[in-house]
Amino acid sequence: MASGRERRAEAETFTARVKKQWHRVRVGVRRAAVDYFRGNGSDWIALAGLLLMVPVIASATLANSVWFPPAALVLPVVVGGLLLRPASLLGLYAAAATALIVESVQLGPYTEGPSRVTPGVVLVVAACGFFGLLLAQFRSRVGVPWRRGGTMLFDLRERIRVQSKLPDLPGGWHREMALRPAGGQSFSGDFVVAARTNGGRTLEVVLTDVSGKGMDAGSRALLLSGAFGGLLGSLPPHAFLPAANGYLLRQDWDEGFATSIHLVLDLDSGDYELYSAGHPPGLQLSAGSGRWEEKTAEGPLLGVYDGAQFDPVKGSLRPGDVLMLFTDGLVETADRDIVEGIDRLTGEADRYVAGGFHGAAWHLIEAVAKDVNDDRALLLICREGPTATAPR
Repeated sequence: MASGRERRAEAETFTARVKKQWHRVRVGVRRAAVDYFRGNGSDWIALAGLLLMVPVIASATLANSVWFPPAALVLPVVVGGLLLRPASLLGLYAAAATALIVESVQLGPYTEGPSRVTPGVVLVVAACGFFGLLLAQFRSRVGVPWRRGGTMLFDLRERIRVQSKLPDLPGGWHREMALRPAGGQSFSGDFVVAARTNGGRTLEVVLTDVSGKGMDAGSRALLLSGAFGGLLGSLPPHAFLPAANGYLLRQDWDEGFATSIHLVLDLDSGDYELYSAGHPPGLQLSAGSGRWEEKTAEGPLLGVYDGAQFDPVKGSLRPGDVLMLFTDGLVETADRDIVEGIDRLTGEADRYVAGGFHGAAWHLIEAVAKDVNDDRALLLICREGPTATAPR
């Protein structure tokens, strides 16, 4: 009896021990795979797999050089250039060179027939290896492997999108924004940061246009959007643009200027102040007259000189009024000046007065500047009247 219980306990202990070890192995493999995908783990798994591919390809070439030519060794070389670090890549290249030598000896001189190791095959494999080594060294200097590069760019794009999200407004107010990068890219030099301050009674919105366009301005836009988002609400409204101007000056960029417009709106009364740093004017639609009025504030570009002053223009949004802010890519092109562009924009916007401006931002960009090779952004703030309804 006692010996039987001991044997069962021993068996249970052995089973539990095996399960525990198997669990540790699974967790270890999973962590290694995640680290490898993120670019933090070792590349020995990829190196081992590619090193095994080299003799397999060489054996297939020796068995049937018509279907598996010697140039097939370029496949692990190219994949290694994308996956491996420079030190590991040199080991793979040594294995590929050894395989070429073996194939050359076994198949005989290339002058005796086709499907031999010719000088051209050697040059092709060597050229692919050279460019793969350049890519690996570049990734090593940047510190972002190719496995992580696409994920990082996607994350940066999502951060810009989240930072540009407008806060919810109380009843009686409607806001919307549309952003179209140049050339259909995912990154834009135009961005918006917004926050409700003063206990939620005040809406502050900053629309900025960084010099450049598309991918070139995307990295600077990401940096500035984070900095401007930290400043917004932390400083009095009149101190925001001077602080932003000082921040750009400290960056000392070769092409470091930007235009910006800062809206400070009291959501209870509808009164607002508009600060501008070399930005196109805002446009206000008066529900009473049905006319668009330019709201132009005084101020120089951001990042040009220190000690700049920014004088606001004041206004008020009554029920039915609309305030429209935009970047110059929407109204100014090489063959059209800003005055003509504003006239065209307001003409298209008049079509939405009767039915309301719900969903109008995107359609206005499509109608006014669909094929413009520049970043375009449009922001609408509407104080809805008692009869304003969203179109079906």
